[in-house]
Amino acid sequence: MFDSLADKLQATLADVRSRGTLREQDIDVALREIRLALLEADVNFKVVRSFTADVRERALGANVIGQLNPGHQVVKIVAEALTDLMGGTAQELTLGSRRPAVVLMAGLQGSGKTTAAAKLARLLKEQDGLSVGLAACDVRRPAAVEQLVAVGEQAGATVYEQGVEKGAVETAKWALQRAHSDARDVLIVDTSGRLHVDAELMAELVAVRKAVKPHAVLLVLDAMTGQDAVAVASAFAEQVAFDGVIVSKLDGDARGGAALSVKAVTDRPILFSSTGEKLDAFERFHPERMARRILGMGDVLSLVEKVEREVDETDAVELERKLRRNEFTLDDFLSQLKQVRRMGSLGSLLGMIPGLAGNRLAKMDVDEGELDRVQAIILSMTPGERRRPEIVNGSRRRRIAQGSGTSVHAVNQLIKQFGQMQKLMRGLVAGKMPDLGALMRQAR
Repeated sequence: MFDSLADKLQATLADVRSRGTLREQDIDVALREIRLALLEADVNFKVVRSFTADVRERALGANVIGQLNPGHQVVKIVAEALTDLMGGTAQELTLGSRRPAVVLMAGLQGSGKTTAAAKLARLLKEQDGLSVGLAACDVRRPAAVEQLVAVGEQAGATVYEQGVEKGAVETAKWALQRAHSDARDVLIVDTSGRLHVDAELMAELVAVRKAVKPHAVLLVLDAMTGQDAVAVASAFAEQVAFDGVIVSKLDGDARGGAALSVKAVTDRPILFSSTGEKLDAFERFHPERMARRILGMGDVLSLVEKVEREVDETDAVELERKLRRNEFTLDDFLSQLKQVRRMGSLGSLLGMIPGLAGNRLAKMDVDEGELDRVQAIILSMTPGERRRPEIVNGSRRRRIAQGSGTSVHAVNQLIKQFGQMQKLMRGLVAGKMPDLGALMRQAR
């Protein structure tokens, strides 16, 4: 995310860090590069002007001019200013005490609103343990109802729909009654979008809001539309008050303008960001963590949270026991591979590690298809072969290659690499194996 902007900001700040001392004109040159990078990222020009003025004032106020090795302090100042620009501290979605709590989704057609509704449902269910319903009130686009039914089922949420025969307001009232009788904790209402902001869109949204009295109204903005998204947010803020923003498609070729401008322009916080097509590619928005990612400083807290959600402490202790006893098999390897993949793309995980964030390793394109092939090869083996890969002879390798739709060479390569990994692990165990269970407890 923000790849182009991140590259330019990191290059500019690397030049600042490389200088033994800084003059005021060095600060101005760096700020000019930062200004250009932000404008190219389609950040609102008023926001850019305010941001660079803020950074200059902080840098001069911190008295970095003429000091030895002031570069790290300048990076810290830019990180703090970026954090403040995106809202400062993370804001939570407030649901109140009444049940079901109602969340009304708004946004233009094509912004990813329907998918965002399902992603939010999944997050509230998986992370907060809430029972969630989805109301299909986008009745102007038949495909929207079908889409919500499909993604809602994947998210583990109950979808309340009446097709497109009923009006949006009637469907919303009916869905709220059903959610109440089903004792749902949350009802997320998906509404109609348009290609642009118009009176009809706003009137329908106001009518639905009046009918369901939502605890929160969330506006979904497409990050790839840059300043256009901010203009949409401003138009909504003038006519239909919303409480927070979901920035969608942040994983695409996003210029970043929406995420970096919307808080300053509308004074509404970004609550969530969508970082991929899969339903689990959705997370609470943390301005400080996002600023660190943009500047290549890593995001350890988000990485730890992902690990905690996907790795059970008991499993970690059992894995440690197997490693100590040299009992790590291809079944265990496959289990670990699945856990890592549930946490997101390998590139995004590497980008959260300090020292690798901003490094070429973190930005390389990891062939997820290769991981699929590895999984297919392992699943084509018998239980005995997965426990003892050394018994896999030539005929077995041909059978495994045929069963997995790969080649004998690919099977040979996997078995060889697994053998090398086992040797490495035996070396670690012979030294001193860290207590994985203790590490997870410390992370909490």
